[in-house]
Amino acid sequence: MPELPEVETVRKGLNQMTLNQPIVGADVLLDSAIAHPTAVEFIAQLTNTTINHWYRRGKYLLAQLQAPSQPSNPIFTSKDPIETTTSDGGWLGVHLRMTGQLLWLTSDQPLHKHTRVRLFLQGERELRFVDQRTFGKIWWVPPGMAVMDVISGLRELGPEPLSDEFSPEYLANKLRLRQRPIKTALLDQAILAGLGNIYADEALFLAGIQPTTPSRRLSEDQVNRLCTHIVEVLQEAIASGGTTIRNFLNVQGVNGNYGSHAWVYQRGGKPCRVCQTPIAKIKLSGRGTHFCPRCQPSLDSDLS
Repeated sequence: MPELPEVETVRKGLNQMTLNQPIVGADVLLDSAIAHPTAVEFIAQLTNTTINHWYRRGKYLLAQLQAPSQPSNPIFTSKDPIETTTSDGGWLGVHLRMTGQLLWLTSDQPLHKHTRVRLFLQGERELRFVDQRTFGKIWWVPPGMAVMDVISGLRELGPEPLSDEFSPEYLANKLRLRQRPIKTALLDQAILAGLGNIYADEALFLAGIQPTTPSRRLSEDQVNRLCTHIVEVLQEAIASGGTTIRNFLNVQGVNGNYGSHAWVYQRGGKPCRVCQTPIAKIKLSGRGTHFCPRCQPSLDSDLS
């Protein structure tokens, strides 16, 4: 699933390519891709609106829309668009889920067989939503409605890891009574929005913490290191354009580059880049989890 760096990469590309251009029409090839409203109403409401700006909240993309014949007027500068209800053209929301892609293409380019939604913009350009597994969703939020009243998953999100709300104090407070493994806790979007399997593994490696460590047993120093490396890993991944394992592409169809120098993720059996110990791969809460047994010893290990 695309995680925070991948979704942020797409957001940046969309802001470079799609702003201030009228949406002259749309086509829905798979009705179930539209979570709200109906496919017919979705097309009608988006036609002739203009995208003022794309925002990201966790793994969600949110576009503020401008109504026809209205001046361009982005209505807030906050990184958290779910706090606003004002937008004269409503909002467009997208969640890529497992295999979703938003691709900026010319109208004469052949349709991929997994194309689900097409937005037609001026200059014979299109924004196409391609989704092999069909888990991705798109919403239109009417003007005057709070975004989270339509996209209910936004209500469950914790703070952004790159925001001022995220701190060692915050994380320690969330973990202090939890017995579940720290890797599992980091994947809980109610604790931290946008962090996923790839970057949880990477941050835990850099912090020297084994993924199976019970959350409440982390020391103050471990929590401090973990917070530092979560931010570090996410910033590096954004700078690399995200990670492509199978399906992720940016809006221009280009792979992400972070995976080529990942510390542990998808490197099971390969030598650790630090100590040469083979990277272990286990299943933890149903997710493939990678770590170095030497660099990330268990709390009960004699290793130091």
